Amino acid sequence: MNQLAVSLAGHDKGRIYAIVSEEEGEVLLADGKAKTIDRPKRKNQKHIRRIGNLPKEMKEELGKVAQDCDLIYVLRKYQAYQKEKR
Repeated sequence: MNQLAVSLAGHDKGRIYAIVSEEEGEVLLADGKAKTIDRPKRKNQKHIRRIGNLPKEMKEELGKVAQDCDLIYVLRKYQAYQKEKR
């Protein structure tokens, strides 16, 4: 995992996910709770927006994610960063 994304369409619109992997025109997304790393959500690439402006430390932490609890921690940290940035 090295990137975050926001859902643009569907019942999960606005939710932040980590991109677990990419396939032809689709991505596999996980949030650590409803969609775990072992059972990610499949979503069309058109229906997400990639988040590219992550701080260096957050990118490193995202690269080290091995379990769902680690992923939840990184996503919460990103949300706090977003609030602080406003």
